[in-house]
Amino acid sequence: MKLESIQVPVRNRVLADYWSQNTTIHSFFEYEYNDESFQKRAVYLEKQTMDQTELAAVIRRFMEPLGISDKINKHLKQLEQGALVVVGGQQAGVLTGPLYSVNKAITVIALAKEQSIKLQRPVVPVFWIAGEDHDLEEINHTFTIRGMDVKKRAYGERSKRKTMASTTALNKEAMTQFINTVVKDFGETAYTEELRKNLLEALTESDTFTDFFARLMNQLFKEEGLLMIDAADTKFRQYESRNFAHIIRNNAEIAQVVTQQEQAFDRAGYGTPIFATNDAANLFYVKDGERHLLERRHGEFVNLAANIKLSHEALLEIAEMHPEQLSNNVVTRPLMQEMTLPVLAFVGGPGELAYWATLKGAFSVLGLQMPIFAPRLNITVVTRQVEQLLKEYDLSVQDVWNGKALQLKEQYIAAVQDEEAKQQIQAIQQLLNEKFDELEAHLEAEQISLDKVIMKNKEMHIKQFNYLQQKIEQTVLAKHEVTIRKFMTLQNELYPNDGFQERSFNPYYYLNEFGPNLIDEMLKKSYGIGNHHYLLYL
Repeated sequence: MKLESIQVPVRNRVLADYWSQNTTIHSFFEYEYNDESFQKRAVYLEKQTMDQTELAAVIRRFMEPLGISDKINKHLKQLEQGALVVVGGQQAGVLTGPLYSVNKAITVIALAKEQSIKLQRPVVPVFWIAGEDHDLEEINHTFTIRGMDVKKRAYGERSKRKTMASTTALNKEAMTQFINTVVKDFGETAYTEELRKNLLEALTESDTFTDFFARLMNQLFKEEGLLMIDAADTKFRQYESRNFAHIIRNNAEIAQVVTQQEQAFDRAGYGTPIFATNDAANLFYVKDGERHLLERRHGEFVNLAANIKLSHEALLEIAEMHPEQLSNNVVTRPLMQEMTLPVLAFVGGPGELAYWATLKGAFSVLGLQMPIFAPRLNITVVTRQVEQLLKEYDLSVQDVWNGKALQLKEQYIAAVQDEEAKQQIQAIQQLLNEKFDELEAHLEAEQISLDKVIMKNKEMHIKQFNYLQQKIEQTVLAKHEVTIRKFMTLQNELYPNDGFQERSFNPYYYLNEFGPNLIDEMLKKSYGIGNHHYLLYL
C-alpha cells in the first residue's frame, strides 16, 4: 500500500478560499487552520467547565452493546479526566454510507493523534452519528460497478413518514437482499464470504439504521479507539436538556444573527447555504415518532402542517422533562455539539464549511466560541487493476478526472468502426431515395395522389437502414469489448457519476479487494490536513 499526495484545483470556492490567506472568508470563522490556533483553542477550553464524567458515561453506555475495545476504554477514561476531542459526524448510511464517512473518521483519528503530540495532552477522536436525521432516502442506498455501468443499489423498504434513522426499524429480509445484491456486484475474492458473513451478523444484531451503521463503524475503527455517540440517543438527549433550554431562551436572537451572517456571506460572493430566516426556530419537534421543523409565529413555536403549536413555556418544559422530543437542525447541531463536548476541532466537508460560516454569531449569542474547522481528508483509492490500466494507457488519475479515459474510448470506437459497411448502407439509401423521387414524379404526372403512403414507406425504409447500421456498430463494439471495458473501468473506478469515488462507493467494495485489514493499514499512513488530495494505491 502506497500513499501519494497530489495538488488538485479546488472547485469549491468556499474551500479554496479557506485554504488561501487574506481572503474574506476568514472573517466568518473564529480561527484559521494553523498550529497557533490549536494552541489558543486548547487554552480557551482549559478555562471552560464541563461535566466530562457524565459525558463519558453516556458515550460508554451507548457503545457497550457495540463492543468496547481496550483503546476505546482508554479514550473514555481520558475523556472523563478532561481530554479534549476532535469530532466529526455523518448520517447513518447503509454500509457506512459513501467513503467520505470513513474519510471523516480517519481524519478525526489522525488529527486527534497529531494534536495529542503537539499539545502534549490527551485528545480523543469522537464520531457524532446524525441518527436524528429523517431523510432516509439520502442514506438508504449505495453505488456499485456492474459490467460497464455504475449501478445505484437501494434498500427496498420505503417509508413516507419522517421517522428518524435511530427509530426506524429495519426490514431484515429487505436489508439482507440489499447486502447480497451489493456483495454480488463486488465480485468474488478470497475475502468475499467472510465480508458477507460479517455484514449479515451485524445486521442480525441491529434494529435500526443507526444500530447497523454504528456496529459497522465500530468494527472498522474500534482498534483505533474511535468514540461514537448518537445524536438521537435518549440518554444523550437527557444530558443535553439544559442546552436545549439555552437555545430556546435565545432562539430569536440566534435566528436573527444567523440570517444577518448569511446575508453578509452572500454579499461576499459565497451564496446562501442554509436559507436562514428570522422566523426559523432551528429546532425539530418529534410528534408521534415523526420529526417536524418548528418556526416562531406570534410568540409560539409552530409547524402548521403538522398542527403543532407550542408556547415558549411549553417548549422549555419539554426541554426539561422530555428532551428526547427535541432535535437539532443544521444551525443548532454545531451549537449543541459545542455545549456537550470539549471540541478542539470539528472535521467537516465543503458543504459543512459553508454553513458553519454562517454560525459565528450564533455561537457568541450563547456565550460560546466557534471551534477550529478542519476540512476532512480527500482520499481516492487506486486498486491494482486500475493502477495497471493507468500505466497501460499512460494516464494519471487527474487525466481520468478530466475526461481523458472517455476521450480515448470515443477515439478508439471511432477507429474500429466498419466505414466500408457504413458507406455501402448510405449508397443503398441514396439509390433508394432517387428511385422514390422518380416514382413520385411519375405518380404526380399521372395525377395519382399517394404522398402520405410514399412518405410512410420511405420512413419505414430509413428506420430499417438505421437499425441495420446500429446492429453493425453493436457487433463491431462487441468484438472490441475488452478494450472498451478497460476505459470504462478507469472512468467508473476513479470518477463514478462524474464525481470523486468517495461520494459514490462504500468502503466494503475495497475491503472485498484488499481484505479486512484495509482500514488498519490506511491508518498506519501519515496524513496531513491541507489543500491536497491523497491517492491510496492498494
